Amino acid sequence: MTSIDASQVALRASEIRQRINAAGGKDVKLIAVTKTFDVGAMVAAFDAGCDGVGENYAQELITKSNELPIAKRLPVHFIGRLQSNKIKLMAEIVDVWQSVDRVELINEIAKRCVKPGAGDRPQIMLQVNATDEPDKGGCKPHEVSDLIETANAKGLEVLGLMTVGPTSNEAQSTQRSFRLVRKLVDDLGLKQCSMGMTGDLEIAIAEGSTMIRVGSALFGPRR
Repeated sequence: MTSIDASQVALRASEIRQRINAAGGKDVKLIAVTKTFDVGAMVAAFDAGCDGVGENYAQELITKSNELPIAKRLPVHFIGRLQSNKIKLMAEIVDVWQSVDRVELINEIAKRCVKPGAGDRPQIMLQVNATDEPDKGGCKPHEVSDLIETANAKGLEVLGLMTVGPTSNEAQSTQRSFRLVRKLVDDLGLKQCSMGMTGDLEIAIAEGSTMIRVGSALFGPRR
């Protein structure tokens, strides 16, 4: 895994916050995408004041969680393609499951994470494929309402929606897809809207993102 320079991360986090504020997103959460970096990235994200860390791979997350000091732990968001057979391995680690896009995953998260009598419900976000690209994860926009109903019935808390901008990075297409997802969030009375990464965070914030996911702008290029 790639190691990082904590002082550089702190500087870059400050620069990203400036970009966020300049785009009008004063209260937007910054999720540091720490995939492929060692556990030092999680520590650096904590020290830099990030709001959470985002991971994509089950085994990598488990390994780093075992090495991470509890005092340096940020909320963990799972943002990668989610396989149902991996959920039980991460059930005690993940705080927010951001890439839920089908009933099978809702059922498995409910099975592994709902604890009878517990006051807090497991938190998920539904990933929406707003660009209609077949290689992208996410449910179709018209499927969101039924998935929310299923998740609520299973004892999960749907915080909001998540999406990834178009592969083309074309500004108008990005704006259109983000606007569609934000409208769904509003129409369905949800609170969180996770959209925007290093290259398109300004567009995302302008369209109403409440949470951006940034990796390379914090930690440098992945090797």
